[in-house]
Amino acid sequence: MLLVEKIRMNACFNPDLGKLTGIMCEKLKTQLQRYNGKYPAACSINGAYPLTDNTDWTPGFWSGMTWLGWQMTGDVFFLQHLQQQLPGYGNRVQTRHDTQTHDLGFLYSLSCVNLWRSTGDNYARQSALQAAELLAARYHPAARIIQAWGDLQDPQQQGRMIVDCMMNLPLLYWASEQTGDRRYAQMAHQHASSACDHLIRSDFSTFHTFYMDVVSGKPLKGTTHQGYADDSCWARGQAWALYGFTLSYSYTGERRLLEAAKETARYFIRHLPADSICCWDLHLTAPETAKDSSAAAIAVCGLLELAKQLSVLDPDYEYFNRQALRIMTQLCDRYFDSQVEDNGYLLHAVYNMNKGRGVDEYCIWGDYFFFEAVSRLTTPSAKYW
Repeated sequence: MLLVEKIRMNACFNPDLGKLTGIMCEKLKTQLQRYNGKYPAACSINGAYPLTDNTDWTPGFWSGMTWLGWQMTGDVFFLQHLQQQLPGYGNRVQTRHDTQTHDLGFLYSLSCVNLWRSTGDNYARQSALQAAELLAARYHPAARIIQAWGDLQDPQQQGRMIVDCMMNLPLLYWASEQTGDRRYAQMAHQHASSACDHLIRSDFSTFHTFYMDVVSGKPLKGTTHQGYADDSCWARGQAWALYGFTLSYSYTGERRLLEAAKETARYFIRHLPADSICCWDLHLTAPETAKDSSAAAIAVCGLLELAKQLSVLDPDYEYFNRQALRIMTQLCDRYFDSQVEDNGYLLHAVYNMNKGRGVDEYCIWGDYFFFEAVSRLTTPSAKYW
């Protein structure tokens, strides 16, 4: 019997996932027809997503939802729409449109890589391999990191790694599997090791950003870009960490990365409020602090993947599964929006509090990870990343 069914029998997990899947996929189908090839922007404005072309760092999440719609229902409608989205990804790497970013993994793993895995589409494969090469070009060998964004020669941007990049490394591991060129996987592994060394603090909270000297390789300083303070713990960053280290462990088998995933997960869980949905920064505890449902959804997927990597005899196996379902219950019961408009799927997310952007709005990655979490609990795929 699946663990989720055991927990359901114990009345610890109540959502009707079959009904939820039907509502989500029908809503997605309606929106795909209405959007006519456009993508929801990174976050909503006053509860409605503006539409955009494939230009920002976030279209991959919409394509990922489209792929999951197909996986969860078998309806070729979703496959056809995903195939229609594909040329935009090919054009983007060919023209180098907004590709000076680590977010290439978010863009191409969830769109082109997953389409190739499911159909063998060679155009999707080639587009993803081109994206992997562009991502690899952002690697600084002395610092052993992939620079987050910006010109590699710009002194203001140079040598900055961010915790989000842990989720982009699977594109490089995949590229090594496809080409036999170990260079990609080695870069990914070295970046993950550097993240262990510098992004994780002694209490297993994480810096959002960290600067390295790209000439000497010397660590310089940890800061934040979206957290409350340099020494606080941005909730979405901690969720990226627990999921990202798990994914790197799944590709490398290195125990150090598994321990990093476990400890960052425990930190995240320990800092959840009574209602199980994290505040936008884990160091903030005032009742009026804004929640970030998108970070909660990322954490659910990360915890489920982390449990998947463990033996059923490992005492953490059931613990991480139970914690994932504890959070997921709240997301299903209190945060899911079933209304079919231009709105999203998870209420009460935060994009960037420091810039006042996407506060108490929908965020497209939160919607994607909610889809992924439902898929993991109903029709699990062999790989998501």
